[in-house]
Amino acid sequence: MSLWDWIKERLFGVPPSRDVSRLEPGSGQRDAVTEAVDTGGGPLKPGHRRRAIRDRRLFPKARTPIGRRPRVMKPHEARRLFSASLLTRNRSIRDLAPDEEQLKRYGLPLWRTEDDLARALELSLGQLRWLSIHRERESCPHYVTFAIPKATGGERLIMAPKRRLRRVQRRLHELLVSRLPVSPQAHGFRPRRSVKTGAEQHLGKPIVLHLDLADFFPTLAWHRVRGLLIAYGYSYPVATVLALLMTEAERQPVEVDGKLFHVPVSPRYCPPGAPTSPGLGNALLLRLDRRLIGLARKFGFAYTRYADDLTFSGEAERKIAYGLVCRVREVVEAEGFSLNDRKTRFMGSGRRQTVTGVVVNRVLGLSRNERRRLRAALHQHRGEPDPQLLGKLAYLWMLNPQQAMALWPADWPRPRRAR
Repeated sequence: MSLWDWIKERLFGVPPSRDVSRLEPGSGQRDAVTEAVDTGGGPLKPGHRRRAIRDRRLFPKARTPIGRRPRVMKPHEARRLFSASLLTRNRSIRDLAPDEEQLKRYGLPLWRTEDDLARALELSLGQLRWLSIHRERESCPHYVTFAIPKATGGERLIMAPKRRLRRVQRRLHELLVSRLPVSPQAHGFRPRRSVKTGAEQHLGKPIVLHLDLADFFPTLAWHRVRGLLIAYGYSYPVATVLALLMTEAERQPVEVDGKLFHVPVSPRYCPPGAPTSPGLGNALLLRLDRRLIGLARKFGFAYTRYADDLTFSGEAERKIAYGLVCRVREVVEAEGFSLNDRKTRFMGSGRRQTVTGVVVNRVLGLSRNERRRLRAALHQHRGEPDPQLLGKLAYLWMLNPQQAMALWPADWPRPRRAR
């Protein structure tokens, strides 16, 4: 193609053309369609053979290349799963069948259809859909919403599922969520893991760095849950129903024609208060944990996470720790999260170092002020053991038995290992 022809094509577009490679040879159709092929640019190239310039009126009538696409699901199921609030732009995932090999590899239950899921949860199909349908106007919500005060001020919104949904979510946690892969550096909401196991990784380090993920549970959006389940092998309909069972939107009461309705005012996410939310949070942060583990090793730091609390510790200089924070911010934002800058703290060995409320300077335990307040409360208490004070002593005994025994009243029951 000459330069002038290329310029004309860029300015005025490509003239009407048709691919003649699929026309039957010997039928005369190719000769009827092909009138001129541009060879001004040199020898004819294979790609030029596909361009045939001709009047549109002389084109042969196009044949239907393929038949109608088969339906994967019934129309009412498509309307429920592809509503305006649950729509996905990725059409390729809608027709994915369950990957049984993938599910078997991770030890996850095989649920091919909603019927299989309903049987596993000991529900009828109607009950399953009643619990999993997203309603833009709901008269009887499945959650009880209330607020509790934060230790740092403000309020924390709690969405506790009602009895029937709570039973279903506990069943899902037992069958599915507890089996999802989780990073070994995650110490929250896991068996045989606690604030103590996470704090032990940072004991006696010269520098301890604490970071916090902002709006942790609201960022665990429902589409992330659905994508995670599809990645592990579930089909689109089953993954959608599972995600709906384990997520909810913040709702606001609105009165219409004398009736009270609850309408969503936010996207669906893993609600704080649901039995499945902590485990899903650990599973959804697996990739983030892996990236932060590699980044911490590169800087010579140790890394642990307890829910939304990220902790790094090492023996590097302070300026290296500042560089680590910048890199951590990049990784966190690349994974779709953000840092709460107000809770970022650098703790050197010359001051009190705490990890999830546990002092890690030399030995694990509570701070001196907290132990003094506990001693004063025990001194003022008279009579039978107080359950609240007994729980605080048991917590201190888990962290540091010596500190707990120094405060434990002689007439109170002691832990078995301390007898």
